[in-house]
Amino acid sequence: MSEAKIPVSEKLSRYLDTEGRLKNWPSRRSDQLDALSYLAARLPSDVEWSERELNDLLKSLHTFGDWALLRRDLYDARLLDRSPDGRRYWKVRPPA
Repeated sequence: MSEAKIPVSEKLSRYLDTEGRLKNWPSRRSDQLDALSYLAARLPSDVEWSERELNDLLKSLHTFGDWALLRRDLYDARLLDRSPDGRRYWKVRPPA
């Protein structure tokens, strides 16, 4: 995972533990989108994962036990893309 320093807003910091993992899922959609952007920034670029590999990565980035929610929301927010059969995932490159 990317270990570069990722900027964290004061609002987002309330949802993170001392290791930078999400402690709970924000209720407001705007806060959720901030959390998803933060998670996506922590995932390596130019890597493709199986669903199981992505789940394992996401498990290491949060403590509330719902990696499926994170995987689906990362995809729905267009921060991740996946193969048509849903077996492979990768990070979406931001527009230039």
